[in-house]
Amino acid sequence: MLLTKTNVAQFTCGFSSELVDGSTSYLFSISISKLNGDNWQSVWSANRHYKVDPNAILNFTASGELVLQDADGSIVWTTNTAGKSVVGINLTDTGNLVLFDVKNSIVWQSFDHPTDCLLPGQNLFQDQKLISSVSLHNSSEGMYSLQVTDKGFVAYVESNPPQAYYSRLVGKTYTGTNKGRRYMSFLNGILAFFISSSKPGYPLVCGRSSICSTNQQCSCPGILEYFRPVNDRQPNLGCDEITPLTCNSTQDQDFIVLENIKYFTSTADMERVDMETCKQACLNNCSCSNTTAFIKVQHATSHRVSHNVARVVGSIFGSFLLLLFVAIGFITYVYHKRKRDVEMEEEYLNQVPGMPTRFSYEELKTATKNFSKKLGEGGFGSVFEGSLKDTSKIAVKRLEGLSHIKKSVLAEVQSIGSIHYVNLVRLRGFCTSKSQHFLVYDFMSNGSLDRWIYHGKREHILEWKCRKKIILDIAKGVAYLHEECRQKIVHLDIKPQNILLDNDFNAKLSDFGLSKLIDKTQTEVMTTLKGTFGYIAPECWSSIITEEVDVYSFGIVLLEILCGRKHFDRSQQEEDWLLLFVFQKCWEQGTLLDMVDKHSEDMQVHKNEVVETMKVASWCLQRNFKRRPSMSSVVKMLEGVMNVESNLDYNFTDPSIHEQVTHGLFIAPPLDGRLCLS
Repeated sequence: MLLTKTNVAQFTCGFSSELVDGSTSYLFSISISKLNGDNWQSVWSANRHYKVDPNAILNFTASGELVLQDADGSIVWTTNTAGKSVVGINLTDTGNLVLFDVKNSIVWQSFDHPTDCLLPGQNLFQDQKLISSVSLHNSSEGMYSLQVTDKGFVAYVESNPPQAYYSRLVGKTYTGTNKGRRYMSFLNGILAFFISSSKPGYPLVCGRSSICSTNQQCSCPGILEYFRPVNDRQPNLGCDEITPLTCNSTQDQDFIVLENIKYFTSTADMERVDMETCKQACLNNCSCSNTTAFIKVQHATSHRVSHNVARVVGSIFGSFLLLLFVAIGFITYVYHKRKRDVEMEEEYLNQVPGMPTRFSYEELKTATKNFSKKLGEGGFGSVFEGSLKDTSKIAVKRLEGLSHIKKSVLAEVQSIGSIHYVNLVRLRGFCTSKSQHFLVYDFMSNGSLDRWIYHGKREHILEWKCRKKIILDIAKGVAYLHEECRQKIVHLDIKPQNILLDNDFNAKLSDFGLSKLIDKTQTEVMTTLKGTFGYIAPECWSSIITEEVDVYSFGIVLLEILCGRKHFDRSQQEEDWLLLFVFQKCWEQGTLLDMVDKHSEDMQVHKNEVVETMKVASWCLQRNFKRRPSMSSVVKMLEGVMNVESNLDYNFTDPSIHEQVTHGLFIAPPLDGRLCLS
């Protein structure tokens, strides 16, 4: 931590903590306080969008670069000064963090990257913004910004496009020109750009899509029909749309009338425009959401018809027209509903929180050379190899079908969209183009684990040391999902096909399309049956889901790696089709050594160590899920710092399946064994 003082104030530079949504996270920031005071206020921060976890590192590298890394090693922020002869770092008495070279010249300074404050001596140039924080306790970028113009400064609401709500002309005392750029400077005080919640009068004082009345009460327009409060107890937090606006669906949009409403931005350009033109202009502008509409109706002229036949003919004709209009209306409704459902599907994907990079279809088509090199395919689609412009290799999964796409993409993004962990495959981005949907991952050069462990399919036989490393990698990946994420993530489909290997045979979990987020206070949840035959824990058939479901699946994968065969193998004798049945029989007969992969001499050399690892699998495969270990305990056992439970139940198989196999009545599962019943 750096600290500097003046006669009236003191500055500090280091990690500061913030409590957001009940979790403590950290920012690398500069803060100010009165001399000898303890009330610190942040005046600058590095990458305020991204809060880091405990154990994050700020590194001043030998190449002269200041680098902020999160606890998982990912780079959050950097000064990009490598190779620029930086020799030192200094926090000046004006609160400016400076990197300087051998000539004591400034190479980089925080004054060039303002956040929400302007310190004495700091300039705000025309191409820069002061952007407010979300709140006093959350320094992420808020909705309000301040910019310098040729005549002064203007405050904006960050909508699309930004809308000005305040401007002020300032004299030469506060503005100047440097290399053709207008700037603003405050020499005798601090310009802090913030919003006071106690003094209404600025845009969105009541939050988004909300109305502030003259008595300073907040409410939602068209409540319950079009909008609902974000929080019933805190009306100033704004309103959510019950049905979100879709930019290209103007035929399904209407206007609600808001009387006596004053809007903060100018509408002078619409003064001589008739109401219909105004409405059409708003419908064609995606960001337009404020107007007043009047519906004009005209009464039909009534004529006396003296002849009774004319009345009858008119009645029949009117009934026919009515039926015709009803039929046309119904057909039109069905057509637009189907069209709207497709559009909402597209829009839904755009609004998923935490979404990574969005690629265009053309980008992926070019990257994969028109999807020419298929790496494989599974239950949810095909996977293709590709290469981006920066030469980094990617794997592109094309999702096929319609009904499950939204759930699959949402589960994938919610699970790993914002997670970067060494034993999880990184989700690089996504693409939605009409009816086509893609997920983009880092490329794993050695493919999936099943290519390397099954006899008759593997490319070459893995040695025991490599298998042991892969097993530990898988265990660490699952333990991270269960215990180290902010929300517990249950994968629900752990199998060799979903475990990928990089160039150095480091194992990473992939395919989170079935995963489920569970609150850490929950011990179990009820859900529909999901997973792949053979890897599904027994309790799943009663729809009980806990993290122990993944422990069971891990136990099956562990056995397959140690034995070099599939959990269900028709090439074996009929009584040995099921690996679990063989495992149970070998426990009863004391012949576990016979299960060690016979196609590997190295495995046979280490077969006693392999059998010890089989005991870990035995604990994971307990039929009573409450008796299985946590994945963190599995990691400890594999690392040799914890012993396996001695009092285990070795009846691994369902008695009914056991009976069917014994009498030759067992019906083999389908080749594509993935289950997802909803």
